[in-house]
Amino acid sequence: MELKLNRDLFLKSLSHIQGIVEKKNTIPILANVLLDASNGKITISATDLDIIIIEVIKGEIIKEGSTTTTAQVIYDLVRKLPSGSEILISQKTDGQLSLISAKSNFNLKCLPPKDFPITQDDVEGEALAISSSVFLKLLNKTKFAISNDETRHYLNGIYLHKTNENNQLYLSAVATDGHRLSKSRLVLDKDVAFEAVILPKKTLFELVTILQEENSELKITASKTKIRFSINDITLISKVIDGRFPDYSKVIPTDNSNKIEVNLSSFISTIDRINSLSSDRKGTLKLVVNKDILKLLVNDPSAGDGVEEIILSYSGPDLEIGFNSKYLIDVGGVIEDKNMMIYAKDPSSPVLIHDPADINSLHVIMPMRVA
Repeated sequence: MELKLNRDLFLKSLSHIQGIVEKKNTIPILANVLLDASNGKITISATDLDIIIIEVIKGEIIKEGSTTTTAQVIYDLVRKLPSGSEILISQKTDGQLSLISAKSNFNLKCLPPKDFPITQDDVEGEALAISSSVFLKLLNKTKFAISNDETRHYLNGIYLHKTNENNQLYLSAVATDGHRLSKSRLVLDKDVAFEAVILPKKTLFELVTILQEENSELKITASKTKIRFSINDITLISKVIDGRFPDYSKVIPTDNSNKIEVNLSSFISTIDRINSLSSDRKGTLKLVVNKDILKLLVNDPSAGDGVEEIILSYSGPDLEIGFNSKYLIDVGGVIEDKNMMIYAKDPSSPVLIHDPADINSLHVIMPMRVA
């Protein structure tokens, strides 16, 4: 095998696989990237047995062939070469790969390509074609609510599924850790036979990295066991989480009539500031709402106490509600409007949060008991 590659294009492709490759693994081949030049195209592939990424890259094939080499090593070398430089890659022997660029000459160890576990890239089902930027927004609006509790593995991802709301079809994404929930949806122009799946957290974050760079049409195909994402010359295939996502609709409040409208920037900066007094991992915060005034209070036995006030428009009954401040900050990070709308019922019931600039997203946060 012998190839000529542009350093910048090669580096971009190698960067896509770094989060997938298993750097500490009992199976050495899983730490490698597969380079393949055949049928007139160059592809690079990586897998951890749960996720596989295959990307076609531009370059000149001087001699066809394939090999595998350590993904981290070749990535580091290419990253440190000058931008715009040309790279010549050739396989000297079955166990050695040569990488030459200008006055740089490296020999990398290889493993046989026949040992690389390539899985079938076909996923049964109808492909859903959507804008990558719209789907990226869907993921960003929900991903922070994913659970890290491995004992409830079915919450360790985003639930992707079709919904029909008021005679309109949507692709909806939901994430929850049992203390908070975020849902976002995008309009479907036509009905598609899309299998409901739970997208694993690792797959999600690798996909987000790719979508941040690739603004094009994204094709999604889902089956009961796998999901495939295709965009430009990149294909990402992943196993889905085997489990049943809970009926989340039961926890979305429908009768929270006390509306608190607060300036987002003031609210989040105040929370961040007053939270400096909290040594509690949860950042426990009390909100006291009176007519036209929102008080934020922290009382920490080891650090001290503090209170700040924000002027707002509120005409409901007085309320005192405790929250994990991190949850409020996370939601604030995805609000597009200048204001945040909080709908409350009482101190012990979950609150509903809306973004006035985004009718297709909502957030639910369970309150905490505070003194």
